Amino acid sequence: MTTQTTRTTVEPAIPGFTRERVTVADGVGLHVAVGGTGSPVVLLHGFPQTHLMWRHVAADLAADHTVICPDLRGYGASDKPADPDGTAYAKRAMAADVVALARELGHERFALAGHDRGALVAVRAGLDHPDAVTHLAALDVLPTLDMWDVLRGTTAAVGFHLYLMAQPPGLPEQLIGAAPDAFFGHFLDVWTRDPDALPADVRAAYLKASREAVPSIVADYRASAGVDVDHDRADRENGNRLRMPVTVLQQDWGAALGYDAAALWRAWAPDLRHETVGCGHFMAEEAPDEVAGALRELLTR
Repeated sequence: MTTQTTRTTVEPAIPGFTRERVTVADGVGLHVAVGGTGSPVVLLHGFPQTHLMWRHVAADLAADHTVICPDLRGYGASDKPADPDGTAYAKRAMAADVVALARELGHERFALAGHDRGALVAVRAGLDHPDAVTHLAALDVLPTLDMWDVLRGTTAAVGFHLYLMAQPPGLPEQLIGAAPDAFFGHFLDVWTRDPDALPADVRAAYLKASREAVPSIVADYRASAGVDVDHDRADRENGNRLRMPVTVLQQDWGAALGYDAAALWRAWAPDLRHETVGCGHFMAEEAPDEVAGALRELLTR
């Protein structure tokens, strides 16, 4: 008689957090992890990740805050609507999701922090919904318009993925879909300075989520070369700025690419605290205590 052992793979989770599905704008359902009690803080993940990237910081903040960690529209276990006209993944639509999510969970006003793509969503939420966002943190990005302005010449090669996914529908999806783990794994590897910060089970979860979301991830990036630029340009021309206290944590890309990151951010955020960090891109996992401390300081302003 042969005995077979079945191994059950347990998906990583944020300890002490419950997970649920919440319907937000346009009937899109977001998968969200919620934990803690107190004033609400919403944490938005970046590329190529899910809400799990906040696991350390979320557990810290949950000691005295209600912490809300969604998978963005098009990512993780959240819905991935079709994008027939290039607007489904506009940061404006994704920001509206976040505001609707917080409201459905009982919070009209909340602090908001985002990393990478999530930071762009957070900035758009702050510009579009200033009465809802009390404090804002952005981790390791530039505002969309400034991002395109500083990428020029051969130094722009560092952002090759931005140009690839900005192309019309078809080719980017085919190229990435042919070897998704190699593509997404490349960024997980080269953007971190501490590989141990991304344990094997978490890395596997990111790769699985990303390979199942190639069209929507590409649509998110494509929007940043189209409709998002239009929205940001209109705000710049009309003098719309972030009215709430803002903290930006960033690697020193300015030194490498020749720009003043703090000055670029200050043009959008008069009440700004800009800090350069010494870790890699995935700072919420590589330096969670530093990130949590910066967020706690932001909430006192």
